[in-house]
Order: sequence, then structure tokens, then C-alpha cells
Amino acid sequence: MDIKIQNLTKKYGSTKAVDDISFEVKTGEIVGFLGPNGAGKSTTMKMITNYLLADGGDIMFD
Repeated sequence: MDIKIQNLTKKYGSTKAVDDISFEVKTGEIVGFLGPNGAGKSTTMKMITNYLLADGGDIMFD
């Protein structure tokens, strides 16, 4: 299953937790999700798994 993320955004009030990110993961790929504390890693994963709703952008599964 491919996952395609386009222009994903999440805000908490006036703070942007995730700001316009895009990436694609193809079937069979193994990826790492790295960044400093507060970079939006957990928020992004919660949006991909539908635990949180995105404020903008698209999450597509194929």
C-alpha cells in the first residue's frame, strides 16, 4: 500500500504543529521519521492514522 501526503497542515490556535509537508512512501519501503522535540512527528502520525484531523492537505492510500 502506497501512502501519499500532500501539503499537510495542523494548527493548535495560532501555532503550526505541522506546516505544509509532503512525502510519499511506496509499498515495501522502510522509512524513518526523525526530528527534534516539537517538530510535529507524532502529530503527523496521528493524522495519517486518523486519530487527529488535518487542518489542510491530503492523505491518500493506494
